[in-house]
Amino acid sequence: MPRPATRPLRLRVLALALAAATLATPTALAQDRPKRAPAADRIDWTTCADAELREMGLSCGTLKVPVDHARPGAGSLTLALVRRPADDLRHRTGTLLLNNGAGGSSIEQLRLAMRAQLPAFAGAMTERFDLVAVDPRGVGHSTPIRCDKPLKPAGVSHFPRTRAAFRELAAHNRAFAADCLRRTGPLVAHTDLTSTARDFEAVRIALGEARLNWYGIHYSTLLGRTYAGLYPGRLRTMVLDTALDDTTSPTERIVREAATAEEAFRRFTAWCAGSAECALHGEDAGAAYDALTARADRAPIPVTGGGRPLTGEDIREATQDYLTLSGITWPLLAEAVVKARAGDASDFLRDPDDTLNPVQVRVPACLDHARPVTTFDQLTRLRKRLERVSPHLGGAVRSYTALTGCLGWPVPAKPVAAGAPVHGAPPALILQSTRQALAPHSAGPAMAAQLPGSVVLSREGDDYSMFLLSSCAREATNRYLTTRALPAPGTLCTD
Repeated sequence: MPRPATRPLRLRVLALALAAATLATPTALAQDRPKRAPAADRIDWTTCADAELREMGLSCGTLKVPVDHARPGAGSLTLALVRRPADDLRHRTGTLLLNNGAGGSSIEQLRLAMRAQLPAFAGAMTERFDLVAVDPRGVGHSTPIRCDKPLKPAGVSHFPRTRAAFRELAAHNRAFAADCLRRTGPLVAHTDLTSTARDFEAVRIALGEARLNWYGIHYSTLLGRTYAGLYPGRLRTMVLDTALDDTTSPTERIVREAATAEEAFRRFTAWCAGSAECALHGEDAGAAYDALTARADRAPIPVTGGGRPLTGEDIREATQDYLTLSGITWPLLAEAVVKARAGDASDFLRDPDDTLNPVQVRVPACLDHARPVTTFDQLTRLRKRLERVSPHLGGAVRSYTALTGCLGWPVPAKPVAAGAPVHGAPPALILQSTRQALAPHSAGPAMAAQLPGSVVLSREGDDYSMFLLSSCAREATNRYLTTRALPAPGTLCTD
């Protein structure tokens, strides 16, 4: 794979290409459109207006689905899709569906994967499968969630230390939600996992496929499990990369994620101590980070362009995503600390995965996560527990932000029940790093227990999106996608 000239571009290409490896594939040719589906249920495939997508050999499509699947006549939204046909149509195995949950554009992820020359190393994935990327409802090129108020304005904290600050956080969240509802309408209440999974069944029907193949990363592992539970027998294979575990209580999940991210941060500081590639090499990286966040809490650090200066809390909340790819994001994190220390905190304003829209992440999170914390005292107890397990990051991880960012949210949550076996799902291949900032290794077996016959293929290391990083994981994935043969339980990739 060509190596971009700058680290930020290399990060975006690799991280997003990794996610794009999870692409789902719709039918590649016009004649493959379903013959029995009514016109309203068909995908309107056209030549892409976007010149780059067109030059990549992709087709673009749209599909209308109900905003509320329980009331199909009460309004619709448009799903945006792109497709790449299998290279070997004579031996085409099926459609591999790429999707994403929690605010990420699958179409933009596929674009970056194609820029990174995905077909050159994907093997059977692109040879034998049509790839289809679907932007989920509320996200990207599909009918989007639109909000104008900031997610977290100056003066609002996700870690309130007083009852007044707690009330201010909840009041802002209510105002933010009201603004989203005013600008977007009923879609705000229907971007949950179940509604999104029902969209993918509409995609399957519109593609004319008896069964789909699913490749999901991170949040999309929960979406795939939800789809399999709603529509037994409709999936041929499921590849789940960096599975999440939502079988525990919401607060326990936050504590585990915080501990996992903190361990990743400690490994980052150890790497800094031993590697000249780290911009903090020669000093205590953990102490340098703590000094930076403490300073920013006292006096927020400016950002390029004159936006809101960043507090230490802002920096801690941005750090987890810098810990996900050791060979790429760890050097970037060290550089971000050095740059912020010099007076520009801009690098902590950007998510390494720039296909994510923070607003379009938050709204589904407020529907998919139960809300066990409703009072200042409850949040204070949780905050103190997180400080014990996460002294550097303070528990500023995604699931905590989802909880605090949804305090006062006026739309009821719709969490999916988890833990019971999903009957009718195929045995899945679950790829799980032994160490990761987003999910502990134990989340892999927890997901496998819900999908009978599934196998966890572990990879030694700190990274997610293992299809691109590990030839061992790539070979196992392609073998499974083509033959449905799973590796032996307990197999460990060490490359």
